[in-house]
Amino acid sequence: MLRRIAPALGLFFLSPFVAEFLLGNISIAALPVGLVLSPMYGGGALLIREAARRAGRGWATILLLALSYGVIEEGLVTQTLFNPSYFGLDLLRETYVPALGMGVWWTLFVLTLHTVWSISVPIAIVESFVRDRTQPWLGVPGLVITAVLFVLGSTLICSGTYRQEGFIATTPQLLGVVASIVVLIAIAFVVGPPRSRNERAAPQPWLVGAIAFLAASSFMGARYLLADWPIVAAYLLIFGLVAVLVVRWSGRIGWGPAHRLALAGGALLTYAWHSFPEKPVIGSTGTIDLVGNTVFSLCAVVLLAAAFRAVGRLQA
Repeated sequence: MLRRIAPALGLFFLSPFVAEFLLGNISIAALPVGLVLSPMYGGGALLIREAARRAGRGWATILLLALSYGVIEEGLVTQTLFNPSYFGLDLLRETYVPALGMGVWWTLFVLTLHTVWSISVPIAIVESFVRDRTQPWLGVPGLVITAVLFVLGSTLICSGTYRQEGFIATTPQLLGVVASIVVLIAIAFVVGPPRSRNERAAPQPWLVGAIAFLAASSFMGARYLLADWPIVAAYLLIFGLVAVLVVRWSGRIGWGPAHRLALAGGALLTYAWHSFPEKPVIGSTGTIDLVGNTVFSLCAVVLLAAAFRAVGRLQA
């Protein structure tokens, strides 16, 4: 039982750590905030992982469910997709589409953060520590508890955000969000794995990780160099290139857990460097934030090294 509960708990707490602290969005001075965020982030990651694995589905399903999570959080819970002054930030100013009341660059940016980093990266890392990565970790009682925690956590964040912002999206916007979530979840359980197979050998994991780091760093760094529609074009180009490479690589001989971990590792290390130029929204800035970013980055490196060691041991 411990072998199933331990990874579930690990994912429950790793998701908010990566999503907010390693990102640099929350300072180490506000570390207790992680406990408040865990039910929503960790609960969401666990439910997605368990739903996909119980249905016998793979990473295509996990990624689509992770995207639906992002729409839930940013469209229903915090409503940053529609709030023009969230935390005093003018998130919707660039590439604003009046008919939707949304900013295209922010929508692409924030939904990618959740799809890749908040959900998929923690799942890939934690699964690296278990032998059978396709087996569920939770029974029915565990699933019920996790679902309740997710709903309660999301409700808490939603009410807190409303008290701070006093903003509610329009009815058409909310209905559009709900419809998008339903469609994404439906597609997630219909889509299958890529069928392209060839006899070429998969690239070495280190190369996969290096390219993942370059792609993720380009995505995160683009907003410091580009603006308006050029950044949207850059994002779409990155999405397309990464999708083509991963689909092709995953169809080759030898593709396995080490390669999937390398993809996650490249993204994880991107958040590590990104935390230093990022100004925290919650918590202290200055020296304590610098210390926190250093500690969190070192933790990420140690965790990643342990994950690769576990993958090597389990594959031996």
